[in-house]
Amino acid sequence: MTYAADRALTSVTAPYSPETNPVALAFDDSRQRMVDDQVRPLEVNDPRIIAAMRVLPREDALPENEQEFAYSDLTLPLGNGRYLLQPMVTARLVQMADVQPGQRVLVVGAATGYTAALVAMLGAEVIAQEEDEALLAIGTSFTSRASVDVSWSQSSLASGAPESSPFDLILFDGAIEEIPRFCSTQLAENGRVAGILRPNDGTSSAFLAEAEKDEGWSVRRFFDADVPVLPAFERPAAFAF
Repeated sequence: MTYAADRALTSVTAPYSPETNPVALAFDDSRQRMVDDQVRPLEVNDPRIIAAMRVLPREDALPENEQEFAYSDLTLPLGNGRYLLQPMVTARLVQMADVQPGQRVLVVGAATGYTAALVAMLGAEVIAQEEDEALLAIGTSFTSRASVDVSWSQSSLASGAPESSPFDLILFDGAIEEIPRFCSTQLAENGRVAGILRPNDGTSSAFLAEAEKDEGWSVRRFFDADVPVLPAFERPAAFAF
């Protein structure tokens, strides 16, 4: 798809338009360069993702002191051990998950809502789960300002969202060291789990998993991604003599 073509698609699908002021226009220019320089060269070719990322105001998903770095090729700190993932990691992760319109998706550790909003713009019914009150406040404001339909759930990340299950997709917006137990009981039939798996063997990669009959998981790994572990899913440090 050409640049002109995906910009044309953006004008049809985007729920958000930047205000016509110099700061907003500067962010818009940076947003286009982020997509062209960081996202498209890394085999992100889903036109829906490209279109959404061209308009979704990533700066609004950051604390004020981090907004100037919104379109940098960086994982950005949000506070309390939480992060907004690199744009290219988010784009590749969402593309790997193959989100389809009408699917029910739980985004675990949604933080300030950027990934949840992106998934919602692909036509999914999104429940964004977050336990940190400060991040939740930014996230609800962000999705509201961007006019993206996301339902928020404030609860312990380690428990999932049983009251809203089952889900076609459970997407972790950060790394986990193992697939939590709640996933097996909150997935719909043929549902999938996606995220970044970072076990203690030194690897860190994007994965898709499906439940097996013996209560295990069939896991496929896709691309390497060095992403911080969500604190709620860190294993307790082993005691050493």
